[in-house]
Amino acid sequence: MIIRLALSAAALASAAVQPTMGQQSAASQTMTLDLAIAAPNRTPANVLRDRYRHPKETLSFFGVKPGDSVVELWPGGGWYTEILAPYLSPAGALHVVPPSGSYDERIRAKIASSPVYAKVQVATFTAGQPTSIASGSADVVLTFRNVHSWLDGDAPIAGEVFAEAFRVLKPGGTLGVVEHRLPEDAADERQMTSGYVKVSTVRRLAETAGFQFAGSSEINANPKDTKDYPEGVWTLPPSLRLGDKDRAKYLAIGESDRMTLKFVKPH
Repeated sequence: MIIRLALSAAALASAAVQPTMGQQSAASQTMTLDLAIAAPNRTPANVLRDRYRHPKETLSFFGVKPGDSVVELWPGGGWYTEILAPYLSPAGALHVVPPSGSYDERIRAKIASSPVYAKVQVATFTAGQPTSIASGSADVVLTFRNVHSWLDGDAPIAGEVFAEAFRVLKPGGTLGVVEHRLPEDAADERQMTSGYVKVSTVRRLAETAGFQFAGSSEINANPKDTKDYPEGVWTLPPSLRLGDKDRAKYLAIGESDRMTLKFVKPH
């Protein structure tokens, strides 16, 4: 009897320290994202920007899982693509959506540069027509620091891009937006020239497209950013458009203050 009690106690103690299946899955997911962020395909200059862009915290907030089908709108030079490609490659899928022209050529060259991007699909955006991505096929749509470009006064496409994001998402899917943040009391016109956008503007665009607001995070906030520079947001790193003029000052500020917003497509 004493031996059986001792064995039972040992079994209970062992069970208490064993992670549950959910805990094991969460640990595996976190490790996978950690490995993707530390992947050797990442450009060293891009790695240096992690302290401003917080990729682990940002992707975790948006709920991106390794098995998800993800669409990245306007990937630029592929800063997040370098992380998303290895993260999603084993079990998920990644579509990048550049605008037609030089940005399309740039990301295609990036994808062709390494086997790590072998499964990445390019779906070029052309104004006035849908992309090649199937309707209701994506779990997550992401865009990083791009909404200001879609508000261009000569050819605004913001409404069309948000509508396309809504089209390709599954019901219940997530839209994640990171953007340079303009104060709400600033003149609306500054959104066309400064690179900064109001939270209310992004919410209006998303909600007009049919999304529901699901939350925000201050992961990418920067209280040092005064948002009143001669060359707008591009005065700050990494652009540093003023060159050596006041360079130390702008490096000390760091990258811009950014909103991090999450929306969902209703069921």
